[in-house]
Amino acid sequence: MLDFTSDIVDDASSSRTTASAPADDRALLDAYSNAVIDVTDRVGPAVVRVETGPKVPDRRERGGLGSGIVISPDGLVLTNSHVVGTSKEIRLRDVEGHVGDAQVLGVDPDTDLALLRANGARHLPYAALGNSKTLRRGQLVIAIGNPLGFESTVTAGVVSALGRSIRSVSGRTIEDVIQTDAALNPGNSGGPLLSSNAEVIGINTAIINGAQGICFAVASNTAQFVLSEIIRHGYVRRAYIGVAGQTAPVPRRHAVLAGIENKMGALLAQIEPDGPAAKAGLLPGDVVIRLDGVEINGVDDLIRVLDRDRIGRRLAMDVLRLGRLRAIDIDPIERKPAR
Repeated sequence: MLDFTSDIVDDASSSRTTASAPADDRALLDAYSNAVIDVTDRVGPAVVRVETGPKVPDRRERGGLGSGIVISPDGLVLTNSHVVGTSKEIRLRDVEGHVGDAQVLGVDPDTDLALLRANGARHLPYAALGNSKTLRRGQLVIAIGNPLGFESTVTAGVVSALGRSIRSVSGRTIEDVIQTDAALNPGNSGGPLLSSNAEVIGINTAIINGAQGICFAVASNTAQFVLSEIIRHGYVRRAYIGVAGQTAPVPRRHAVLAGIENKMGALLAQIEPDGPAAKAGLLPGDVVIRLDGVEINGVDDLIRVLDRDRIGRRLAMDVLRLGRLRAIDIDPIERKPAR
């Protein structure tokens, strides 16, 4: 006689497993959805539409559109500098459709960030800046924008990569950029990238079309630095030595003779007259391979080292001149703010 007992038990067990799977999936999906909904409800009212250009449409002057995030109850708003541009007329539209004028407190094209203040606004809904250093790959993130002015658009994804670098409109490299697969809708530039705790951990700044939805956001720690500099000085202070250059390879024979490990360096193409570099004796054709104890492997490294902490300090610089290593002292000055 054949015994079907085990088969019946297995079939019943399989049926119970199949029946319970949708319930478990629903629970997981509900948790995910609830997290996104909660963040949207808490931060959505603080996301504004940034409108630039004349109030009355003018054929000669076209306006721009973008998003921004209110970060204080008295009306401080972070957005992208490319959204603001050079416009003198800026308006903010909230999710309820209310429109108010705003003024530019400062822009930093090197990080594609701008700080605005809503005129006459008090006790606005706002979001808190989080610590982007605590982010991990795979973490849930939510991007919110206000491209239509009446309703926030929301997308969600995960942190794809950390510590990326992208080129800003000024040509300078933006460091510590967050890469995410949260899709950005047109007009969402300048909007916040949020954690599941409803903290702003980035300002959405760019999308690469045709790259499967890879999006980038300036880290909140960078935004915090730019914010403090603009509030204190009206611009972001950086050191300046008065040179123009490019990244160039260091010939192996020159590196061996000089006793250095650099494969690349910053080749100086132009020297500004009466600038710190000219006063220090630098010449076109010199290749910078070290500055203030930091190895220089290209123009980006040279720009990165010239931060606010090196303004007014005498720095030791090592350069290759005609294949020979030379030590030069240079005194960087404060770079003039962008207009």
